[in-house]
Amino acid sequence: MMEELKNWNSLDDQPPVSEIEALRYLNDHTIEDKELLAVLYVALAYHRIKRHPEEDSLADQFIDEARVLDRNHSLVNDLYESQQMMQAYTLLKQTPLEQWVLHETDHDSAKGKKARAIYADLKELKEHWDEDLAKKTILDANSRLKLYQEVYEKIVALEEVVVEAITSIENRRIRIPVKEVNERARELSDDQDELYKRLPEFLTNRSNQNPLESFDQMVGLHDVKGYIKRYYHFLKYQQRRKSFGFSMVDEPGLHMIITGNPGTGKTTIARLLANIYHELGILDTKEVVEVNRSHLVGSYVGQSEENTMNYVKQAIGGVLFIDEAYSLKREGQTGNDYGQAVIDTLVSAMTSKEFGGKFAVIMAGYPEEMRQFLWSNPGLRSRFPEQNHIELPDYTMDELMTIAERTALDNDFFFTEQALKQFTSLIDKERVDDSFGNARTVKNLVMKTVFQKGASEAEKDKHHWLDHMRIEEQDLSWEDGNDQEETSPLDQLDELIGLQNVKNEVRKLSSFVQAQQKRKEKGYPVVPIQLHSVFSGNPGTGKTTVAEIYAGILKQCGLLKRGHMVVVSRSDLVAGYVGQTAMKTKRKIREALGGVLFIDEAYALYNGGRDDFGKEAIETLVDEMTKHNENLVVILAGYQHEMEQLVESNPGLSSRFKKYFEFPDYKEEELLEMTHLHAEKFGYHFNEWADEFLLEKYKDHRIRGNGRFVSNIVNEAIQFQAIRVMEEETIDMNELAQKDLEQAWNAVRRES
Repeated sequence: MMEELKNWNSLDDQPPVSEIEALRYLNDHTIEDKELLAVLYVALAYHRIKRHPEEDSLADQFIDEARVLDRNHSLVNDLYESQQMMQAYTLLKQTPLEQWVLHETDHDSAKGKKARAIYADLKELKEHWDEDLAKKTILDANSRLKLYQEVYEKIVALEEVVVEAITSIENRRIRIPVKEVNERARELSDDQDELYKRLPEFLTNRSNQNPLESFDQMVGLHDVKGYIKRYYHFLKYQQRRKSFGFSMVDEPGLHMIITGNPGTGKTTIARLLANIYHELGILDTKEVVEVNRSHLVGSYVGQSEENTMNYVKQAIGGVLFIDEAYSLKREGQTGNDYGQAVIDTLVSAMTSKEFGGKFAVIMAGYPEEMRQFLWSNPGLRSRFPEQNHIELPDYTMDELMTIAERTALDNDFFFTEQALKQFTSLIDKERVDDSFGNARTVKNLVMKTVFQKGASEAEKDKHHWLDHMRIEEQDLSWEDGNDQEETSPLDQLDELIGLQNVKNEVRKLSSFVQAQQKRKEKGYPVVPIQLHSVFSGNPGTGKTTVAEIYAGILKQCGLLKRGHMVVVSRSDLVAGYVGQTAMKTKRKIREALGGVLFIDEAYALYNGGRDDFGKEAIETLVDEMTKHNENLVVILAGYQHEMEQLVESNPGLSSRFKKYFEFPDYKEEELLEMTHLHAEKFGYHFNEWADEFLLEKYKDHRIRGNGRFVSNIVNEAIQFQAIRVMEEETIDMNELAQKDLEQAWNAVRRES
């Protein structure tokens, strides 16, 4: 790369390194070669000038640095001279040359006033002109600098003539060189255009992009770009045919549907389409009127129609862009929802003689919702032919990283190589479900990182300009800022009472997952990881608690992105009529993506083949597990025998649930320990007789409910103790006596 940079010798060619590459190289290397360093600064200045067409102090600093390092380098001189010429052109353009006209018929006082105004402008021009450059010896007769010097000489000569004119007027002499002043002013006006023509293309080619070039600069969207190019040439062809008098009855029209997930560029493409329509002369303006449901739908009869027509009139000559258009037609809407009135009014306006063909409608939204919306509105669907539908894909990780780097650079930051790798994992954690905001989320993450850098480094002394642009690994640490004091999931597992076999299984699985992750990082073959599990056991044996810890462990291993747990039962998945169970189940699965879906008493979904709704939930679950792969872990929980029946009832379940965790009932010593632990959480303790009483009861009775039973006993005992506290003033408020536990035992046993 650096060899290519050394061979770069013309500003008419792009630098062989990007701005980010140049920044990283400068950041990572100590460069002893002054010539190479000077050219690197020229490349940086080149890119900055392209990004900041107006005056940019950092670009000026880079050019000054390059001149200090190697003043005689042709590229350094060329860029400095070009920049001065650009500044000269800008100054001449800002100077009112068209007003530098003296009239023979004007009174002497008017001529004097005009001459003094011209003199002030000339003085301003000279102050911003580089006098050393204007007097530099030029060996190349074709050098663009020659024109720069000629213009300067004309400014000096005109200044002398104007001074002579002012002196003549002040001394009341009749000799005022009106003609000469006017001619020289006209020459400067002509030179202004000539200066522009002599400038390098990268300084002048700033705002002349056509819409197709703007499309090409967007990240990704390869197929969409191809379609837009074909669509552009088709429209151009149609315009040419119309100029010959041809017409087309079945013309596809300008109305467009753009679908895609959040942040895929729907609004940006709508604006670029408006530019295309305007450039081709199809629409009068490139203005886009952006609306959504809240702008169009009113709260009383007639208001929706009025709102819609007001926005249609605003969009005449341009584009009406309706975001999330499907929200106009809500599922099961009542007579008080006027979304349908908007649709009817819009269709009418699109086809009317008064407004039809005078504006374009572009509707945008999520793919599936837009598809259903159009199929439920045949009148609307017919106005948007199939070839006018654009579906924008989600960005790939490489494309998202390009967007991240561009966003950082637009804000004058750059990622180090190490920080860029770490930023990839931040994006990956956000890519959990359809709500992922693509480019929007990435930009938010970059700006969050910038905020973190600014907040943490505000008081630090920065010695080099690179320090203010560099994003390093520690600038991304905001993501882990709140996790430092939390107990690790494996430690939480160890703190649980009993369940030794479950702990061993979870630890074994955790080690296996981590080992496979390491093999993946090193490029070794990876054994498929079976994470979906069946937790079988009686109530209160800790299934839900372990599932939560299990989710945390999988997040810590890097396998789950969120590590949360969504607990559901049959009623959360199954609906009362055909077709709704699948939707209900999918909704819960979407909620659990990136974490664990815990289905409690899962056997209730299976009813020996007599329950079509439960069967539909199971089939939907199997399909979604395949679709989301490692982005979802499902845990089925319930009694052992019933769970075995459930898994065997569906081949899809039996092939996906290979991991079984058996939760045994707690032993009496474990139940006693749990009782103590639960009481201690609230600051209570037992007297010695209470302890003996509990152990005897746990040995003599089969405890149904396990941990749940223990929790109920303690809660009841605390309430019975409260009665004694209120009646007797001298007792220990934190001690639970045998009497409290006897009453609690009898109460809980009756309820169970």
